[in-house]
Amino acid sequence: AVARQLAYSLGARLGQNIVLDNRGGAGGNIAAEMAARSAPDGYTWFLGNNGILATNQALYERLPFDPIKDFATVVLVGTQPSVLVVHPSVAATSVRELIALAKAKPGQLNYASSGTGTAGHLTGELFKAVTQTNFTHIPYRGGGPAVIDLVAGQVQFMFATAASVIPHVKSNRLRALAVTSLKRSPSLPDLPT
Repeated sequence: AVARQLAYSLGARLGQNIVLDNRGGAGGNIAAEMAARSAPDGYTWFLGNNGILATNQALYERLPFDPIKDFATVVLVGTQPSVLVVHPSVAATSVRELIALAKAKPGQLNYASSGTGTAGHLTGELFKAVTQTNFTHIPYRGGGPAVIDLVAGQVQFMFATAASVIPHVKSNRLRALAVTSLKRSPSLPDLPT
């Protein structure tokens, strides 16, 4: 969603079309490798995130790119917290209730992520460790498929990007419990931290 908005705005300013090539999988490593191997002519830009450019170095034995040598940072596009969302069938309307439910049913709740090693996965694992609960991680090949299965009730919750779940929260297809930032999100101002 961010890349599409950026491409639209930047394309209008430059007076030319910008083509997006969304390459999912391997925690963003597939897209990063493609961008790193492209000609260094300024025509291929890569919208990276903290997972791809920092965390993956610790999670993967070998990366097919060097996040420092293969990329030149242009600009910080934005930041956003993760949002803890549950399917409406989950009997939890707060983080405290979700923790209590997980403790009552150890290992029976499934949480989705956009892939192994992604921010959603690591946030879920940190949440599990801090709350001393047991959830089952269900990795997907990207946030889109994970959100689709969450809306369908195939999994019970996830830590997702705000942009990917706000429409579903507003339409009551998902219930937001909290944001992972220290301050409330302007996009979801009534949601606790």
